Parts: sequence; structure tokens; C-alpha cells
Amino acid sequence: MRPSQILLKSGRSAWKGPYFIPFKNLRDALVNHESMKTQARGCTILPNFVGVRFSVHNGRDYIPVLVTQDMVGHKLGEFAVTKKRFTFRATKK
Repeated sequence: MRPSQILLKSGRSAWKGPYFIPFKNLRDALVNHESMKTQARGCTILPNFVGVRFSVHNGRDYIPVLVTQDMVGHKLGEFAVTKKRFTFRATKK
């Protein structure tokens, strides 16, 4: 059983296969449109994750992520931004 070419671009060796977490309620979350909370930012998105809503932990909050077909092969953490944008505010005089 070899992983598809899309999943090989992760930099992980091919004989190990993609890194993923076996989610227990994946089918229930897809049918009921529920969000699954996870802290596994390094988990590779597989084709059977398409259409599932995840809440990915960014270190402080859980960011909602809806998995689409274009996300297959990427990591969950790529879609939950960890850094805040800097905004400069002038001081009042």
C-alpha cells in the first residue's frame, strides 16, 4: 500500500506514509455537520476528511476549518494562523 503522490510532498519518508490521527467520530461529524476539536496541527489531511469541520488549536483559541478538496495533502495547522497581525495605533495627545 503506497500513499498517493499528493500525500508524498510532506517531506516525510515514503515508507512511513502520511502522519494522521485516527478520528473516532469522523463519519458522525460529517453527517451531523459538527465541529471536531483537535490539537493535532501536524496531521495530514486525507481525502476522507473532505467536508468535515475541524476546530484546530492555534495555541490560544480553536480556529474553525472546513476541509475542501484543495486541502488534501496539506497539514491541519496550515489553515489555523498562530500569529496576530500587527496594527499601529497613534497615541492620543
